[in-house]
Amino acid sequence: MILPGATLGVLGGGQLGRMFCVAARTMGYHTVILDPDPASPAGRVADDHIQADYTDKAALDRLAECCDVITTEFENVPAESLKYLLDKKPVHPSPQAVEIAQNRIKEKNFAIDAGIAPAPFAAIYAEADLQPAVEAIGFPAILKSSTLGYDGKGQFIVDDLAQAVDAFRSMGSVESVLEKKLDLKKEISVLLARNAHGDVQCYSPAENEHRNGILHQSIVPARVNDEIAKEAIQKTIGLAAAMNYVGVLAVEFFITEDDQLIFNEMAPRPHNSGHYTKDASVTSQFEQQVRAICDLPPGDTRLLSPVVMVNMLGDVWDPDWSFLLSETGVKLHLYGKKEARPGRKMGHFNVLDKDINNAILKAERLFIGLSR
Repeated sequence: MILPGATLGVLGGGQLGRMFCVAARTMGYHTVILDPDPASPAGRVADDHIQADYTDKAALDRLAECCDVITTEFENVPAESLKYLLDKKPVHPSPQAVEIAQNRIKEKNFAIDAGIAPAPFAAIYAEADLQPAVEAIGFPAILKSSTLGYDGKGQFIVDDLAQAVDAFRSMGSVESVLEKKLDLKKEISVLLARNAHGDVQCYSPAENEHRNGILHQSIVPARVNDEIAKEAIQKTIGLAAAMNYVGVLAVEFFITEDDQLIFNEMAPRPHNSGHYTKDASVTSQFEQQVRAICDLPPGDTRLLSPVVMVNMLGDVWDPDWSFLLSETGVKLHLYGKKEARPGRKMGHFNVLDKDINNAILKAERLFIGLSR
């Protein structure tokens, strides 16, 4: 076990790193961030901020020298940097797990090997692969870049071969996947914490609503039947075990109109849909990340109250905080970002209510009020 008083290193300095640092410091740990952004939200609350590129070996050496264990707040950190650090200090999640999550083709094939079916798909390495892929997958379909896609970026809905070719070229003809667009009832995610001994705890599935490719809100508990919830949890546990995963893992699933559970993607880190845990669970996902990488037992994941988490983006950013803070059962979390931009996640709020339907109605009323 790595106990309080130790120093925890983080690659990445966004809001996930910031909330991790707050949880770690509350538990008595020191934190060091490596992030190239001088205005890093996490860097502003960490004990130290190493401002450098993720491939800067001198900076990686400095991080390793001062930390007892190292983690990451997002999956697009170069896997080679994680491998370099692994020769010096424990790194969780492993570089191998991060590499799988960085590439949609590897990710989907790994899910298949772990017994979790994704939507029908075909790997696209060159434009010539599109014709046979289209014949195999059919339309409508979604063309997705295999790397660096998040919040709807690098994704195009296509209805014929010409559209698929245009979309592929617009992405720079990079490695992609063509995925069958399914008729969906819901999207859910399962959040898991697992330590090096294989001790694991899962949270109740979250029901997620996206707008313009970005998560708008998460409803917990998800409005799904018990069989689907149990299946999603068990498949998430199996996927983590197959990777010998250590850390917090989020797995997103589609639920089709005929109640089939389909793998979408995974995130080897705390997840936007898990932000409700800061107020509505016994243990937040960020405390779980601290516990997992320090080989402590996972914390209690009990849900203390039904909750709706709502993202606040930079599209309209002159909020009336008094409007939000005057409401009972509402918890505000801001990320300390100085510049608001369209689509940029600036904060979130959680609405807690014993009746989930009341929470949903209040959350939407408050979101509309803040957006005016």
